[in-house]
Amino acid sequence: MHISKLTLVNYRNFKNTTLSFKRGVNTIIGENGSGKSNILRAIRLLLDDNMVRAAHHLDDSDFCRSLERWQGHWIIISVEFDEISSDEAVQALFLQTTAMLEDGPLSRATYNLIFRPKKEIRLKLAKLGDFDVDELEEIRDAITIDDYETIFTGRSSADFSDESVYESIVGDFDMCCFSSETEFPEIGSRVPGFLSVTKEVSLTFIQALRDVVAEFHNNRTNPLLTLLKSKSGDIDAGSMLPIAEMVRDLNTSIESLDDVQSVRQHIRETIKDAAGETYSPASLSIKSDLPNEAEKLFQSLRLFVGESDDGYEGTIHELSLGGANLIYLTLKLLEFKYQREKLAIANFLLIEEPEAHIHNHIQKTLFDRISYNDAQIIYTTHSTQISEVSNVSNVNILGRQGSFCEAYQPATGLDASQVVSIQRYLDAVRSNLLFAKSVLLVEGDAEEILVPVLVKKVLGLSVDELGISVINIRSTGFKNVAILFHDMRIRKRCAIVTDLDTIFFGVEPDSNDSSSMAARKLRAIGSQESGAVRKINLDKFVAGNPWLDTFYATHTFEVDFVAANNQEALVRTIHKVYKSPQTIAEALEQLHSGELHQEGYRTLLMAEQEGKGWFAILLANELDHQVVIPAYIRKAILFAHSHFSRPLIARILQYRATCLFHADPSAHTRLAIFEDKLNRFRQGEITLPEIRAAFALAVPYDAIDPFLAEMI
Repeated sequence: MHISKLTLVNYRNFKNTTLSFKRGVNTIIGENGSGKSNILRAIRLLLDDNMVRAAHHLDDSDFCRSLERWQGHWIIISVEFDEISSDEAVQALFLQTTAMLEDGPLSRATYNLIFRPKKEIRLKLAKLGDFDVDELEEIRDAITIDDYETIFTGRSSADFSDESVYESIVGDFDMCCFSSETEFPEIGSRVPGFLSVTKEVSLTFIQALRDVVAEFHNNRTNPLLTLLKSKSGDIDAGSMLPIAEMVRDLNTSIESLDDVQSVRQHIRETIKDAAGETYSPASLSIKSDLPNEAEKLFQSLRLFVGESDDGYEGTIHELSLGGANLIYLTLKLLEFKYQREKLAIANFLLIEEPEAHIHNHIQKTLFDRISYNDAQIIYTTHSTQISEVSNVSNVNILGRQGSFCEAYQPATGLDASQVVSIQRYLDAVRSNLLFAKSVLLVEGDAEEILVPVLVKKVLGLSVDELGISVINIRSTGFKNVAILFHDMRIRKRCAIVTDLDTIFFGVEPDSNDSSSMAARKLRAIGSQESGAVRKINLDKFVAGNPWLDTFYATHTFEVDFVAANNQEALVRTIHKVYKSPQTIAEALEQLHSGELHQEGYRTLLMAEQEGKGWFAILLANELDHQVVIPAYIRKAILFAHSHFSRPLIARILQYRATCLFHADPSAHTRLAIFEDKLNRFRQGEITLPEIRAAFALAVPYDAIDPFLAEMI
C-alpha cells in the first residue's frame, strides 16, 4: 500500500493543489519558502501517531495566506491510498473507515483531515440568503478558532481539488451563497479514534538537519537513545539484574570512600558552625547517582566515531558537520528499520532536505541506495545533485503563484520515450530548471556565459535575483526539455533562445575561394535552411502554450551581438585574441567598417580562433553598463520574468543613474532632478511612462530604454 495522491485545500501556503506519488522513492523539489516542510507536516498530521494532538489543535496560522479572511473556510488534507493489500485484516480496516463502498476487495481508499467550523456556525451560514453580505460579515466577525473542530473521514467521494466542489460544500463567500445542508455525505463518514489509520501504519520522519549536536544532547530527540529504548523492551529483565546489582555495589563503593565521607563530615560541621544546630539539616549524605534502571543506563551511553584512519574516535560534537549529519541520518534510518519490523500494513519514510552539509557524491549515493521494497519514501530537497538522480516520473515540483504555491508533476501526459529523453537531460546542471521561477533555454556556451553578464551589466540585477535559470541545451534539441513547461506539467515560463543562422555574407561560388571559404559558404547555406525549418517546428511546438515562447537571433549570437552596436566591446578583446600587428589592424578595420558582413565575419573568426566558450569569457571581461542586449534576448528575458514590479524597476533605474554619474559627474544636476521623480515613482505618485520620459531626459538613448518601452 502506498500514498498515490495528496490534496491540500487552504492549508498554509497551498490554496488548492494536488501532489501525485508513486510506489517507492518520491521527490518533492522546490525553492526555499515553497512549502516543502508544510507538505511533510500535512502527511504527518494524517499518518503520524505522534501528531494526533497537533491535528486537533490547528489554528488561524494554518489557513492559506491567500485567503482574505479565514473565518468560515475549511482546511482539507486528503490522502488517497493505492494498491491496498487483499489481506482480510487490512480490508476490514479500510472497509470500516476510508474506502468507498464497492463490490469485491478494494484497491484504493481515501483518508481525510477536515478542519471546519462547528455545527452551530455552519447552521448560521446555512440560514443566510443570497447576497446577505452584511449578516455574513457579522457572523464571520464573531468566529474565533475555538469555533472550529477537526474531524477525520473516510469513504469520501468529493474531489476536493475541484474548486466548484469546495464551494458547493463550504459555500461561496463572495456571492454569499451557502447550502441549506450542514452535513455532506460526499466528504465521507467520520472515523472514530480507535480505528485511526495512524495506529496501523509505520511512519518515520527525518527532519531537516539544522543542529545535529543539539539533537543528540536532547533525550527526547536523541536518535541513539530512541534506538536503545526500542530495544530495551526486548531485553529480558533477568539479564539486567546482575548489571543493576553491579551498579548498586559501585554506588556503595564510591560513597564509602574515605575522601567522600570526609567531605560529607566537613559539610555538616560547616553548616552547624554557620547556622547553628536548630537550623541545620537533620541528615546529609553524598551518594553516587549512577542509575540502575535499564532506560536510565542507556541514557548514559554516547556514540564515538572516527572520521580518519588515525584511530581516534570522537563524540558527535567533534565531528565535521557532514560527518555528524551522516551519522544522524544513519541512526534515523535504523529507527525506520526497527519500525518496519513491527509488521504495519504500510511503511512510510519522510526525509526533509537530506543534503545539508553532505558532500555531493554522498547525496547522490544516499538517494540511490535508500530504497525499500516494502516502504514508500518521500524526500523534500533543493539539491540539484539529488534531483539529478530522481526519477522524473516520481517528482513533484513546487512553484509560487502570487500569494500561494502549487505542485506540478513534470511527467504528466508524457509517454515513456519522452520521459527517458528528459531524464537524460537532467544532469546536475540542467536540473536547475526544476527549481527556477522561470527558464531561458539556450543553444551553447556563449549564451550560457554571456546572457547572465549582459543582464547584470544592463539591469544591475543577476539572473538569480530575477529567478531566471539560463540552461545550456548544447544543441538545438529544445523540445526534449521545453515539453516540461505546460499547463499539465510545470506551470512556469520558459523562453527558448535560438539562432536562425540567416546568411549575412555573400555565398555565391567563386573560383578564387580557398577550400576553407568554399566550405564555409556551404555550411552557411545549410545552416540557414536548418534555421528556417527549426523556426517552423518550434513555432508550431509553442503555439497555444502560455508557458512557452521562442526568440530568434536573426543570424547567430555573436553576429547579432555586434549588430546591436557592441563593436567597441569586441575591439577591446582583439589584443587578447591576436598577436600579429597585421591581423590586429585587419580586425580593427573590419569591426569599424559599419558593414555587417565584415563586422559579423570578423566576430565569428575571433570566436572560432579561441573557441566560442573561451571567447565569451574574454568578451565578458570587457563589458560595461553601456553594452546593448540584442533585441531577441531582451524580449526573452521580459517574457521569462513576466511582470517587473515597481520596486524592481526603481532599483534598475537607480542603478542606471548611478552608472551615469560615475561615468560623467557633470550630469549631477540632471540626475538630481530625476532622483526626485524616481522617489515619486517609488511612492506610486507617477506612472511608468512618466518615469520613462523623465529618465530619457536625464539619460538620453540609454540601453535601458528598450526594456522600459516593452514593460509599459
